[in-house]
Amino acid sequence: MGACKKGNLDRFPQDSISPNLFFNTEEDLSLYVNGLLSMPDRNSYLNDQSSDNVATTAAVEVKNVMAGNTNAQNINSGWSWSRLRNINYFLENYNKANIGLEVKKHYAGLARYYRAQFYLDKVKRFSDVPWYSGTLNPQDKELFKASDPRTLVMDSVMADLDFAYKNVKENVTPGTPGKWATAVFYVRAALYEGTYRKYHNELNLKASANTFLETAARVSGEIIASKKFSIYNTGKPLQDYATLFASQDLTSNPEVILANIFDQTKNVSQNVNGVVFGDYEQAPAKDLIQAYLMKDGTRFTAMPNYDKLGFVKEFENRDPRLAQTMAYPGWVRVPDAQPYLQRLNKNFTGYHQLKGYVNSTDNVTLNSVDFPVYRYAEVLLSYAEALAELGTLNQSQIDESVNLIRKRAGMPNLIMADANASPDPLLLQQFNNVESNQGVILEIRRERRVEFAFENSRFDDLMRWKAGKLLTKSPEGMYFPGLGKYDMTGDGVEDIILIDKSVTIPAEASKEKNSLGVTLIYYRTGEIGSDATVFLKNGANGGVIVTENVTRKFEEPKYYYRPIPQQQVVLNPNLKQIFGW
Repeated sequence: MGACKKGNLDRFPQDSISPNLFFNTEEDLSLYVNGLLSMPDRNSYLNDQSSDNVATTAAVEVKNVMAGNTNAQNINSGWSWSRLRNINYFLENYNKANIGLEVKKHYAGLARYYRAQFYLDKVKRFSDVPWYSGTLNPQDKELFKASDPRTLVMDSVMADLDFAYKNVKENVTPGTPGKWATAVFYVRAALYEGTYRKYHNELNLKASANTFLETAARVSGEIIASKKFSIYNTGKPLQDYATLFASQDLTSNPEVILANIFDQTKNVSQNVNGVVFGDYEQAPAKDLIQAYLMKDGTRFTAMPNYDKLGFVKEFENRDPRLAQTMAYPGWVRVPDAQPYLQRLNKNFTGYHQLKGYVNSTDNVTLNSVDFPVYRYAEVLLSYAEALAELGTLNQSQIDESVNLIRKRAGMPNLIMADANASPDPLLLQQFNNVESNQGVILEIRRERRVEFAFENSRFDDLMRWKAGKLLTKSPEGMYFPGLGKYDMTGDGVEDIILIDKSVTIPAEASKEKNSLGVTLIYYRTGEIGSDATVFLKNGANGGVIVTENVTRKFEEPKYYYRPIPQQQVVLNPNLKQIFGW
């Protein structure tokens, strides 16, 4: 002690940032904020596994919750706060920089945008959570505060996003969020909270729902009025939509407001082909395929025996987005010369996902596809939904939003009067809590499901619409009327044969060939739980492919939320569980 000069022990740790030495220049602020950059990537194409869009063999949390296997002791994720501390640390120190106020506000806006994202995720999961606007130390009493009300937290989130929208610069480095990216998230958060409050009566917050819906409508309307973006449409309805998810460069695409950029030649790469196609954990559900309209705009589910149509018939004369999202009959997988034959595996639906799959064998191509973080299509559908929920939507607003998206796909316009006069009875049954503007709201919801399939939005949509009961239906797959031979490519020639599970698949030389001289693919067929390869609902007597034999139960309102991990409640007794957890 005597050998040290006064003050030599009062030093910042060498592995942390000293506010006295660091937050001085724009470069300092830029370095710090760039370190906070966090964006979804191509793994998002796998994140519908919590929804009714896919069947999955993964141990997805919501499946475990519905099976009744979870409690505050064994659900211990989601209660991490280190990222918030990093954000708040910046917000406490950025003003030290000797630079112009506008520049400071730009970086502060980005940090507050990230804080809003952080807290919206927390609110989605726990509803009430502690709001911290500054950094904490181990001795601070605030560590042991109770959760703040959802109202306080979401008002703070909105304030952060309003600041970000007004202060973040428009022109930023490609692949990083700018003004319009913060605006899209502003809309997303406002629409989420507005509809959540409207439909979740357990919160007793319906009276304030319209405030958020008005914000969503206003900001999305301002994005539209800026004329900075447009739906990507080159007049090729059979491929324009798919281009958004298989492009080597989205930075110049007029629809993409923010892209996560990948380029293997610059050592930034990602390849999800091996897991996204339907051979790993997930496979598209029949329920999603049935949601797509016919090409003429009529409902697929209005067709006689629509639920008993085979794979080839299901894809005939449908919304072109279906064949750009799912592998269709006759689709050719590079480098094959012949059409791909859907593989029928245990616990899978038989359908395969194309969105996110890159049909190439070139490694540079596979690893260099950009991911559209925010698309203008989301702005347009959020605009229409917010206005519809407010009761102010009119046909001209539909024409400048929903119908621009339909036009890209070559689909007929949505006519508000027709939709409200004749709501889809199936959707009406699924969403029976819609009180007014039923037909058009249901069609906007259909449009969201179709347009954003496999883009990690469906689960949040079901949660905010209070439609958790839709998750209780186990995902199903292709329909087969029974044992026998089936054409899977649409050329009229059989490709596969379903045999009874009790029959042994013959040796290769003894297998039957089709009229083209190609050997049929054999599948042993039976009921789920047997040693068959393909599980049909009625076993050898046919039916849809079934993927699981568990009973799903969605307990309302409890299962719209998750418990605070019990260990945290023990550490801080002021934290209280909600809704029965």
